[in-house]
Amino acid sequence: MRERLEAAQCDTLKGVVKRTFGSSYEGIYAAGGGGGAHPGSGGSEGGSGEESQQESEQGVAVEDDVIDNAEPGKFAVVLHNDNYTTMEFVVEVLKKYFQKSGEESIKVMLQIHNQGKGVAGVYSFQIAETKVMQVTEYARANGHPLKCTMEEIT
Repeated sequence: MRERLEAAQCDTLKGVVKRTFGSSYEGIYAAGGGGGAHPGSGGSEGGSGEESQQESEQGVAVEDDVIDNAEPGKFAVVLHNDNYTTMEFVVEVLKKYFQKSGEESIKVMLQIHNQGKGVAGVYSFQIAETKVMQVTEYARANGHPLKCTMEEIT
């Protein structure tokens, strides 16, 4: 009885793999060494294998897993203009924490100065949160009230 149950479970698994991967599933079993034989079945499937697969699918419920392929949210780290933080300090922050080149740093700094705010970078939630904390702590340690926030990109 146990051998028959193991053979039925193996056939059910093969059915799921076949539906998932198509006809290329046979290479998976051939590579596993056994050439498609069930454990404990004496090394032979006995016939085409369809009969035992149908029999096992009638008695065993198989639930296909649903994989969540949604991309994680992206967040923009935003620096805000103020009347006290120097332009040089903003450029320094952009280079140090956002790996911007000199030219890129100046471009973002001018956007912050002229438009009131500018995007320093786009990251996942945890990384953006860390960047905001690091920049805020660094600015305070250097006597600057630079405001750094994060905004979700939709």
